[in-house]
Amino acid sequence: MSESTQLLEMSQQIALAIRHADMARREISPILDPKQRSKLGQFMTPAPVAMFMAGLFDQFPETVRLLDAGAGVGSLTAAFVREIVGRKDRPRSVHVTTFEVDSLLRRYLAETLAACANECEEAGIAFTSCIVADDYILHSAEPLLSKHSAPEQYDCAILNPPYAKINTGSKTRKALSGMGIETTNLYAAFVAVALDQLKPRGQLVAITPRSFCNGSYFEPFRRLMLGHSALRKIHVYESRKHAFKDDEVLQENIIYQLVKAQPQPTTVSISLSHGPQDLDATARDIPFAEVVLPSDPHAFIRLAISEEDGNLARRVRALPCSLGDLGITVSTGRVVDFRARDFLRKDPEPGSVPLIYPCHFNEGFVSWPKLGAKKPNGLVLNEATAALIVPRGTYVLTKRFSSKEEKRRLVAVIYDPARVEAEAVGFENHLNYFHLNGKGLSNDLARGLALFLNSTAVDHYFRQFSGHTQVNATDLRNLHYPTVEQLEEAGRRLGEELPGQQQIDAILEAFL
Repeated sequence: MSESTQLLEMSQQIALAIRHADMARREISPILDPKQRSKLGQFMTPAPVAMFMAGLFDQFPETVRLLDAGAGVGSLTAAFVREIVGRKDRPRSVHVTTFEVDSLLRRYLAETLAACANECEEAGIAFTSCIVADDYILHSAEPLLSKHSAPEQYDCAILNPPYAKINTGSKTRKALSGMGIETTNLYAAFVAVALDQLKPRGQLVAITPRSFCNGSYFEPFRRLMLGHSALRKIHVYESRKHAFKDDEVLQENIIYQLVKAQPQPTTVSISLSHGPQDLDATARDIPFAEVVLPSDPHAFIRLAISEEDGNLARRVRALPCSLGDLGITVSTGRVVDFRARDFLRKDPEPGSVPLIYPCHFNEGFVSWPKLGAKKPNGLVLNEATAALIVPRGTYVLTKRFSSKEEKRRLVAVIYDPARVEAEAVGFENHLNYFHLNGKGLSNDLARGLALFLNSTAVDHYFRQFSGHTQVNATDLRNLHYPTVEQLEEAGRRLGEELPGQQQIDAILEAFL
């Protein structure tokens, strides 16, 4: 079936309410203030995404109380109404509570809700709604201040929450702490608060960035989510660009269904499609114990989408060692350049040590200095900077941030002291570095470790739990590794330059 035919069939299935919401989304997107959108984290849901999300809900109760927090123009509510109207077992009534702080969006939202009421009336479903012109988080915290008020209780929640960081010391952060929720991003806060407001057996369907699946910052949120609900379904878009194509959102997004206060099933349904217009999603049920490893102290959520992904995950997890077993530590570079601005030097000079940035990465090794680069090459050595440097030695470095255009998430190089004449070195904060108690690794071990981290298998495995371009030290600690002897054996096969990808993979294949 051609894409145009698929789109035609889909358009014929879209009823008035969601058609109105999608037209409103397209109309309003170009006229919204970009700064305000960035501040509020506004990314409105296209109709195909909204309809897919609504289809993830299981059976509805006879009376439904729906929450749509951060409703925008009402795309998700309209898709929800389209879903219940099209089902054989329809609810008798629906009451929708929407939250929206933007006055312009609220005007469009009111029109969408009126269209939803008409659609429900034609289907014999009683429909009522309200628009709360208030900040969802702050509004939700208010009942906690009164002994006589109770938080709302909903049967369903459908969310495309705002994507924005929460400032330390802000009203939002204080309100969340008062609710017992610790998170650094609004999208996780919305999901956590909405989950708290669901009735037992209540269902939540959300589309959010994948970034909560790993990393230490989101660990409290993962534990809250997994401790208070069952993770039933996850959908991944293969292309990061297509879920919010009109808004140029480049985060990797996932859609998931949670069911509150229910035991976790032994399996989770994971599906994949190229983008919202792709009607041929592939799906498979995988053991929950492979999604969240029982032995994982950080509760990472791993998405081995295909059978091939699952086999790769099992092979990598079968490697025998942790970093601790190897006696190796990974740390974040100590030099935060804007804090050490007075001690930075554009070019090497007497009294300074090399300062290494990602721009010094070159074909598997550090190439220093890089004269004429935008980044400085030196750090003055004195009492103020002594704690920021490490002694001469062989280190393995990885980028903490890769660009969206880079094919690889993990990029590792060797800092070889034979190539850099210096008795100490500083690693900038955008790097992670592997070391032995603050000192360098043996040459063979460092070379083998760099080969391992640059292998295709490890990069693909890493992507199963990392949906963003950041590589944290915690993520690297969470990997499984070959033995010291195996890494040293591989390292002895590395010459003076990094071999091609096929040769790297061939060297590492024996360990897997």
